[in-house]
Amino acid sequence: MAESSLPFLNLQPAYAASQAAIDAALLRVARSGWFLLGQELVAFEEAYAQSVGAAHCAGVANGLDALTLALRALGVEEGDEVIVPSNTYIATWLAVSQCGATPVPVEPDPLTFNLDPARIEAAITARTRVILPVHLYGLPADMDPIMDIARRNGLKVLDDCAQAHAARYHGRPVGSLADVSAWSFYPGKNLGAMGDGGGVTTDLTTLDEQVRVLRNYGSRRKYHNECKGVNSRLDEIQAAVLAAKLPQLEASTRERRRLARCLLEGLAGVPLQLPVVPEGLESAWHLFVVRHEARDRLQAGLAEHGIGTLIHYPVPPHLQPAYAELGYRAGDFPVAEAMHKQVLSLPLWPGMSESQIDQLIQAVRRCA
Repeated sequence: MAESSLPFLNLQPAYAASQAAIDAALLRVARSGWFLLGQELVAFEEAYAQSVGAAHCAGVANGLDALTLALRALGVEEGDEVIVPSNTYIATWLAVSQCGATPVPVEPDPLTFNLDPARIEAAITARTRVILPVHLYGLPADMDPIMDIARRNGLKVLDDCAQAHAARYHGRPVGSLADVSAWSFYPGKNLGAMGDGGGVTTDLTTLDEQVRVLRNYGSRRKYHNECKGVNSRLDEIQAAVLAAKLPQLEASTRERRRLARCLLEGLAGVPLQLPVVPEGLESAWHLFVVRHEARDRLQAGLAEHGIGTLIHYPVPPHLQPAYAELGYRAGDFPVAEAMHKQVLSLPLWPGMSESQIDQLIQAVRRCA
């Protein structure tokens, strides 16, 4: 196999775009002598809340914790059910399990890959507490009907925004669409830290306060614990790095959209399913995911041409050994299963050159 001349992801351009601000932020934190729950975190929380149109942002240690603590703040507990997509990264399901609740999978729309609102109500039971859509690959889920279903049934909505920084739904930023939103700032995300990081945004003051208590051992005041919390705090270094990179997020997202248009135009007519963006939605293009009936052959061919690719994701959550106790079998969720057998993520990152885009297009045309 040839060494990738076009890597799937290169994070160096993102650092270069904000290098002066990042370097200054790191030095500022080092000199401050304060590394947890300080002013860097406060400044980032305020800036990020404003950027997504939410009243509050609470920084936490990672994206999984963001989901878990948001669910706990919503009151999800043992015996409850949470509706989740059958097609998602397993972290969405794990957050439900960590609350002692049961994930109830619902199939996605086969074109957008996102949770299909038309299938949700059939999955609601007396034990359902929350609907948890995912803005998969950076494309907003169809939130208006999801919110309508939740309101009619007395449910809350937590959206998983881990891949959707700066995405928009009918003019509204992702992060302002649900009762509460969970974010990941993992290094490879569109807004990525230099380590793990996560956040929870909401307009609900009481929910924000509960997340802040839960992230800090269940405590508002040192050594006084109101509930069984956890240690999940976005540290000062990561908060400062994220604040330094945040001003570049809109520009980098515009670049992602431009690159995605180039790929969509260059791959038109190729025998594979290209990403679809419904009217009124603006994808963050965290990933550029195609479907091909001979996905493994396509991936191998691209590797021979020096193109790095990944599969997001090879095994759906309901078929993972981690969820064997739920008793699902192959064929139970055929829409998701077909996707996981066929999807392939192609390189798309700010800083890709025109020659790299052309190299990618020509290689896919030869191999598809």
